[in-house]
Amino acid sequence: MTDLELARKVLRIEAAAILALVDRLDARFTSAVEMLGGCRGRVIVTGMGKSGLIARKVAATFTSTGTAAFFLHPAEAVHGDLGAVQSDDVVVALSHTGETGELLRLLETIRRLGARLVALTGSPGSTLGRAADIVLDCGVGEEACPLNLAPTASTTAALAMGDALAMALLADKGFRPEDFASLHPGGGIGKRLLRVESLMHTGTAVPAVRTTTPMRAVVTEISAKGLGMACVLDEDDRLAGIITDGDLRRHMGLADMLTQPASAVMTAGPQTIARSMLAVQALALMEQRKITSLVVVEAGARVDGVLHLHDLWRTQMF
Repeated sequence: MTDLELARKVLRIEAAAILALVDRLDARFTSAVEMLGGCRGRVIVTGMGKSGLIARKVAATFTSTGTAAFFLHPAEAVHGDLGAVQSDDVVVALSHTGETGELLRLLETIRRLGARLVALTGSPGSTLGRAADIVLDCGVGEEACPLNLAPTASTTAALAMGDALAMALLADKGFRPEDFASLHPGGGIGKRLLRVESLMHTGTAVPAVRTTTPMRAVVTEISAKGLGMACVLDEDDRLAGIITDGDLRRHMGLADMLTQPASAVMTAGPQTIARSMLAVQALALMEQRKITSLVVVEAGARVDGVLHLHDLWRTQMF
């Protein structure tokens, strides 16, 4: 068998392992989600070896999607870390065989404290499966390893089941994009979920003139604020239009342009956005409209701020 043939076989086996879980989902999965969602303590995820690596990822996914969780190493637990488990916690234990010695040594303590136990195992009838309050069957027909030994399909199935639990919890809790953003302030995800209000120019940094302001003063205001545009306000301080560098170029042929009022040069009814809009949505709008600035308005067309394309560049969203 060639390398490519083996790789394709591995992917088919692991894909089949995940798809096989779909028909096994039943009321036990719903009960597990309810138990985890109703946990008044912490969600503790544990596993040994390769299952331990999957358990770490499951715990991280729980935490990043609104369910406080942490990983407990079973071998270290029996050497002093068992104090981390409290009576109002829910323990999620991962073991393909359900007979992992280090995990089984935790069962007595978990039961003595009264903590709840959810098992993700390929052997529901195992010692771990029988001891669990809820057992989710993550069994596989075969490993993707040519020797059928190295944990491959089994760990993939356990990871997928953990993700399914986390996503169900996310939905049940009404977890929103802004909640996700608050937990991911760094990295690419955090940048994509930034709100306009965190990037826009406000106060005296906003270039603003009146409809009656002479264009000579408008040009000065645009140059001073450095955003390539100015908001034009009416007598009630509401947005009447904008004047951009492009507007200036289009009117340069008028001999008396600099003495004209802003209302004669402005573009009326400019595109506006709300401060709560996601930065990526604002970027898409700029690209669609082929513009470099957006005026942020509040109720009554009052100018709240200005978002410039350069502000998005600085976040390295591109």
